[in-house]
Amino acid sequence: MNNNDVLRRVRYTFDLSDSQVIEVFSLTGVKVTNEQVRSWLKQDAAEGFTVLADLELSSFLNGFIDLKRGKRAGEQAKPENSLNNNMIFQKLRIALNLKAEDILDLLQLVDVQMSKHELSAFFRKPGNKHYRVCKDQMLHHFLQALQCQFNPSVDNVE
Repeated sequence: MNNNDVLRRVRYTFDLSDSQVIEVFSLTGVKVTNEQVRSWLKQDAAEGFTVLADLELSSFLNGFIDLKRGKRAGEQAKPENSLNNNMIFQKLRIALNLKAEDILDLLQLVDVQMSKHELSAFFRKPGNKHYRVCKDQMLHHFLQALQCQFNPSVDNVE
């Protein structure tokens, strides 16, 4: 999935206004404008669409963690210059304080069956022999399950 899709889905799932998206960014010290947010949220083929960089999405997700769980004591997390689906999945899991059982229950809402061991493979370090790459389809299912759980009234954002 591309970064703009992730931002759109999180925004719609948690019913965040443009100003709330800006506030989430500001929690990590990143200043963005209404125009930037609107250009990131446009459909990919729309005029004025801007690609959301990994660093920007990472900043947003770190801010989302701070919004949902509060700022942690000590040094704050630095945004990553490069993101992958596993990292996005992990950041959302942290923000929402989801345990493995919670995620498995969520995935059942969208008819995805998975074992706890298969799920834990997504959260291992890349060098671990049990590490598994989170493909776009799995991240899509997870985001769709979050929408079913947290905001079922929002139409499916594609």
